[in-house]
Amino acid sequence: MIISCRYPAFSQGLPIMLVLLLTGCAPVISKHVRKQARSDISFRDVLNDPERYKGQMIIASGILIEAENTREGTLLHVLQRPAGFRGQPKDVDETEGRFLALVSSYLDVYVYTKGREVTIAGEIQGKRILPLDRTEYVYPLIHVKEIYLWPVIEKRYDAPYPSYYYGDYWWWQTHFLLRRR
Repeated sequence: MIISCRYPAFSQGLPIMLVLLLTGCAPVISKHVRKQARSDISFRDVLNDPERYKGQMIIASGILIEAENTREGTLLHVLQRPAGFRGQPKDVDETEGRFLALVSSYLDVYVYTKGREVTIAGEIQGKRILPLDRTEYVYPLIHVKEIYLWPVIEKRYDAPYPSYYYGDYWWWQTHFLLRRR
């Protein structure tokens, strides 16, 4: 029995649309690196004892606090945030702490600026103790294997009504005032 379709463009386009939809939801860290990462290790565990997990691969996400180029490469100071499905930091007021991410190459610190979201996969190198305000803070140090800088999405809060109803003088002039003459 042969089934014919009235809409061949639909039947041919549907598989392509499904593939595009599914690839748009893929995690940003490569499958190879995700297989190496230990999902049973929480960030809180690493924060409490970075030396214990030295050499282990993890994936962490967060918000950049600072980026600086050093002799070793670019050192990123990151405020950890829980990750969503694709690895993007969630927009919540939750964090388990801070960590340092060392990228061997040099990144442009004007692109990797304060407030940008990142997802990092890397190997735990131990800890570094650095000053934080008036105290010393123990940062887990992660040597970056892969990094993804999330694009900036401008959040706009528009009025729930079109602006031409109120105060857009050009619209009123062209539609009412000039037509009266």
